Amino acid sequence: MNILIVKLSAIGDVIHTLPALSALRARYPAAHITWLVEAAAADLVVGHPALDRVMVSHRKRWIRQLKGLQRWRALSEIRRFWRDLRDTRYDIIIDFQALLKSGLLVWLARGERKIGFDKGMQHQEHSYLLLNERIPPVDMEVHALTRGLMLLRAIGIEAKSVVYDVPVSADDRRRVRTMLESEGIDGSRPLVAINPVALWETKLWRNDRFALLADRLIAEHEVDVVFTGGPGDRAVIHDIRRRMASPSVDFSGRTTLTMLAALFQQSALMVTTDTGPMHLAAAVGTTVVALFGPTASWRTGPFGEGHQVIRTAPPCSPCFKRRCDVHRCRCMTDITVAQVLDAVKPILLDPGRTNVVSS
Repeated sequence: MNILIVKLSAIGDVIHTLPALSALRARYPAAHITWLVEAAAADLVVGHPALDRVMVSHRKRWIRQLKGLQRWRALSEIRRFWRDLRDTRYDIIIDFQALLKSGLLVWLARGERKIGFDKGMQHQEHSYLLLNERIPPVDMEVHALTRGLMLLRAIGIEAKSVVYDVPVSADDRRRVRTMLESEGIDGSRPLVAINPVALWETKLWRNDRFALLADRLIAEHEVDVVFTGGPGDRAVIHDIRRRMASPSVDFSGRTTLTMLAALFQQSALMVTTDTGPMHLAAAVGTTVVALFGPTASWRTGPFGEGHQVIRTAPPCSPCFKRRCDVHRCRCMTDITVAQVLDAVKPILLDPGRTNVVSS
């Protein structure tokens, strides 16, 4: 049996689909399973023990190249990608993305059963029209990870447990240990990871509060603090660190996704805004303290037991807006440093605390 999973992006969405992959592998142990993913999240599935093949779409880069001098290179890569997509006839193709960009790829692929949710799912962009087996829509208030497992359940595949198996290698762990040691972090103190940046400005917490939080964690709990993020987050993290009285470490833009997972595995906890690394930390069993404002934690919060969500819940939240010109992001600015410290304290005082997940 040949199975194709289509889940292109983003980091959190791909992580939420890993348990569905594990359920498929458990149901069809001898199947040849392929995952179609975009480049930004590819590290999360390349080398996964339940996969036989990964096809990577460089859609964003191709679009840029087609507009410039590298259009012929882009066309050549697109033709090769097209051949790869069409070289196998799949018994089952599952569209976990439910967007037009994924639906078109499902339509182009060769397969018997092209499965996904029917009309009625939020942000679906009519992708259901490109399926030949449509599953009744489910409530969007259900967590995103659970929705993926419900899609499988509708075709007779049950997940007995939530298993991620993020492909963290021994080399990832070694490289992270080396980076920490080069910064003077030898593992003698608990490590706290802080991920302060998110794509939406409405999800952001104030830099001065992150700085005060980090200083108090270091002073009151004798921890080492490492900030994480992408290359574009360095300016924000620099501003936070310059406000601090205590030393800290900046790993933004210095790790791959699997190295970041290895860092989280070595962390006592993670404090974060609502963003992809939050889900990565939860997937590898690290306790998360998450700050939520414009989005709904019950839909896309850290999945599993033991995590703490801090949400002030004004009447306008969740609004799911990327800009807030009326309330000035009250849902985030109302969160205090004291609230975050209250959530962090019991976790640091119980370092043996773990989440019920496989990592």
